[in-house]
Amino acid sequence: MATYKSISLVQRPSDKKIGPHLFETKELDIPEVKDGQILIKQTHMSLDPAMLGWMSEDRESYIPPVELGEVMRSSGVGEVVKSKNAKFAEGDKVMGMTGWQEYVLSDGSGFNKLQSGVTEEMALCVFALPGLTATTGLYNFGHPKEGETIVVTGAAGSVGSMVGQLAKADGLRVIGVVGSDEKADWIVNELGFDGAINYKTDDLEAKLAELTPDKVDVYFENTGGPIQHHVFNRMNAHGRIVVCGMIADYQADEPSAGPNWIPLIKKRITIRGFAMPDHWGELPQLLEKLTPYVQQGKIKYRAHAIDGLENAEKGLNMLFEGKNTGKMIVKL
Repeated sequence: MATYKSISLVQRPSDKKIGPHLFETKELDIPEVKDGQILIKQTHMSLDPAMLGWMSEDRESYIPPVELGEVMRSSGVGEVVKSKNAKFAEGDKVMGMTGWQEYVLSDGSGFNKLQSGVTEEMALCVFALPGLTATTGLYNFGHPKEGETIVVTGAAGSVGSMVGQLAKADGLRVIGVVGSDEKADWIVNELGFDGAINYKTDDLEAKLAELTPDKVDVYFENTGGPIQHHVFNRMNAHGRIVVCGMIADYQADEPSAGPNWIPLIKKRITIRGFAMPDHWGELPQLLEKLTPYVQQGKIKYRAHAIDGLENAEKGLNMLFEGKNTGKMIVKL
């Protein structure tokens, strides 16, 4: 009987490090399809920083952890290879929560067909978690206005690059914070950002002051780190800070100290953290906002693809080491 590979979480990352000891690979029989079910052969799988949180024991997070022994959680795209569900036909390309496995047996719940013209990489880079997260955070909580200035950290990442392009399309001055000159060049010369800060080599305070002559109205935070204090100190009155991620702290022994709150009072600044599971019900409205920008060619993306399910753990580590040059995707 034909088999497939599946990777389960078998240990918590107690030291916040990701290694092969956390996972177990199994060879399983490809299941039979029953009435109402579909069998999906996964072709492209997303890797996201949030996965480290999903592996932890934290029961107070926005989503329950992956239980030990369960298939590691992830979203992905695949092809329906067998169907006994009237809503799906063999050959349909679908996107949903697939997990770290080569085949997925499902009743179709949570899976959506890719629209004509949408490639697998576009689906994961734009219309999956990155694009939805960027759209939710920017418009629900950032409330961008034409002529304002926004600073985006992790600006070459899957979410940050989307936030910056959406803001630019809406007429804002967009400054991105990145970790290499190559990434700085990409967001400025390819994506159209107005400026870039390399947090590893630039004088953060001086560079930020140079690039934000009118100071900062919206701060979209994806990383944390020292730049956070400098941006916070340049916020305008009634500024909005949207906290999407803090990747610099996810593996730190001690989280970095946050800014002093006195300026929050003086400047009447709003800070809002958010997570996408609270907003799945808004999916039609989010896509209504996002899709026209994509159709107008105002949204560019790039994927950093690695081959083979067996390399998923290595790819995930690349995210935390800053070695990726686009949305991390595993090609199966």
